[in-house]
Amino acid sequence: MLVFILSIFKGHVPVARAVLVDMEPKVINQTLSMATRSGRWKYDHRSQFCQKQGSGNNWANGYCVHGPKHKDSIMDLVRKEVEKCDRLSGFFTTMSMAGGTGSGMGTYVTQCLRDAYPNSFLLNQVIWPYGTGEVIVQNYNAILTLSHLYQSSDALLIHENDIVHKICAQLMNIKQISFRDVNKVIAHQLGSVLQPTYSSEGATQYSRSPLGDLMERLVPHPEFKLLGLRNIPQMSETSLAYSTFTWPGLLRHLRQMLIANAKMEEGIDWQVRAPSSGDPVATKLSPHMELRFNTSIANLVVLRGKDVQSAAIEGFKDPALYTSWLTPGDAFSLWKTPRAFNKYEKSATLVSNSQFLLKPLDAIVGKAWNMFASKAYVHHYTKFGNDEEAFLDSFTTLEQVIASYSSL
Repeated sequence: MLVFILSIFKGHVPVARAVLVDMEPKVINQTLSMATRSGRWKYDHRSQFCQKQGSGNNWANGYCVHGPKHKDSIMDLVRKEVEKCDRLSGFFTTMSMAGGTGSGMGTYVTQCLRDAYPNSFLLNQVIWPYGTGEVIVQNYNAILTLSHLYQSSDALLIHENDIVHKICAQLMNIKQISFRDVNKVIAHQLGSVLQPTYSSEGATQYSRSPLGDLMERLVPHPEFKLLGLRNIPQMSETSLAYSTFTWPGLLRHLRQMLIANAKMEEGIDWQVRAPSSGDPVATKLSPHMELRFNTSIANLVVLRGKDVQSAAIEGFKDPALYTSWLTPGDAFSLWKTPRAFNKYEKSATLVSNSQFLLKPLDAIVGKAWNMFASKAYVHHYTKFGNDEEAFLDSFTTLEQVIASYSSL
């Protein structure tokens, strides 16, 4: 399912300015119903597009067949939502990579948005598939999605299903994990960034263009578009009632998560240290893509809660954390607000453009290449118009991305 979120407008019940797209109606109907039942907000029932045929977990079917066939209908829905905006900041799309509709149609519609609105910001929030496998061809769908999005999107905000699942199990103490639990964690993390904040030191007004500010702070070069998100604390409401947090403790943990490339609070490797000045070895990769230290291009820290003005963030300005071609003043940004978020008296979020995705990206490209080398399932894609040359172009694009991030 895709959700193109532009903004919220006022009414008796807030209505999401969004377009929902799926090739099957079931999930969209459930989403509409769930939002309405909450009584807090809802989707516009007219801003949805669905059919009664899926994409068969095939990226080419979604991209080469369903996308062009339904382009006019979908883009007309987007245009109607855009015309309701007093000031269009950009588009935020939510899509999965494992199946056919989210990956294939999502990629096609993203390209259409880029063509129709070339001056608007375009951020894709992408759900990374489970490593154990959701569908047999998920690695093909993933590499085709990522390589094409890299050409049309301004940035890709990645959520890894495996990591979110671990957060549900180990931090939220959920025994029977459902898709709703996973989505709730992701929504919390997104909200921790996209809810209003003061976007600079001394600011007296909330940012009017969070997407624009995000791109300006985190994507200084078009070769580097992969963003990761870490949020602390995250825990069950039962545990929260017996927990207290301090800014020094939260920021110390968040900084070490960045340095050691830890995706969640538990299991942080405290032995990893920032390299000394002039130490080129500290950021080298082993042949197995294991990072000794996670080098950053740019980082954004978002602080919410009580006594936020007292939070000391000097540790994130250490030049050793960043690539040599940006100064910490250009590479680090801070957003903050004294307003607490989602029952947490104090919370901290890190959005990072760094080497965080090198290992999973290298793994997924390797798995897809092994399948392609034996021509496994390739005919399912070529029959919809995605020839072998398109696969090779995708491999080339992503291998260049891996090489660029490895050289930081």
